[in-house]
Amino acid sequence: MKIKHLKEVDSTNLYIKRYLDTGRDTIVTADIQTGGMGTKGRSFSSQKGGVYLTALTFYRDFPASEAFRVMAHAAVAVCRTVEKFGAEPQIKWANDVYIGRRKITGILIENIFEGGNIRASIVGIGVNVYNDLSALNGLATSLLKETGKKFSLRRVRKELIKNLQKGDTFSDYLSYVHFLGTTVRVTEGEREYLAIAEEILPDGRLQVNEGGKTRILSAAEISLKLEEGDEVL
Repeated sequence: MKIKHLKEVDSTNLYIKRYLDTGRDTIVTADIQTGGMGTKGRSFSSQKGGVYLTALTFYRDFPASEAFRVMAHAAVAVCRTVEKFGAEPQIKWANDVYIGRRKITGILIENIFEGGNIRASIVGIGVNVYNDLSALNGLATSLLKETGKKFSLRRVRKELIKNLQKGDTFSDYLSYVHFLGTTVRVTEGEREYLAIAEEILPDGRLQVNEGGKTRILSAAEISLKLEEGDEVL
């Protein structure tokens, strides 16, 4: 495993692609990203005070049908990391990690396919440690906000790398999912409806019950609500 740390970079996800031809598992970290990448083309705030990391992992005989394992592993690694520092994380489907109602991390995954297999994955992770989040209007949180303690970035980074190198199971992923059995508001294309979240299937799809009808969701945007209508996440 090669680990490279940079003081500043546009994006660790972009930088790590120079290692795609090496066949060697690599992690790139940075103190600051000037062009941090979020999901769906959004930017990811990456100022001093957060842990910004991308892991490039190569595989042999990893079926593309099991791609959700990459996403689940990243979310579990983040949960284990923030738990270590006294926070209580939960996963919002599919891989967003929250503390209470606020997001503490960003995870961006790009898989490289070869035939019916995944040849490699690029997993970008940003964890808010003590960075300034005032511009995000209360939508995000940090370890400092949640625990009142300012942890060393080096220490948090080391813990996250350790957890990325550990194995885990689908049961580990589910142990951090707390919204099953509650009412969720599903936005699916132009349609929005309420349903009961019943189960996350091993391939990562979400099973919900809408008025007695079972629906299986693979790419819907959801907001989670308690039965009385209070926001969970």
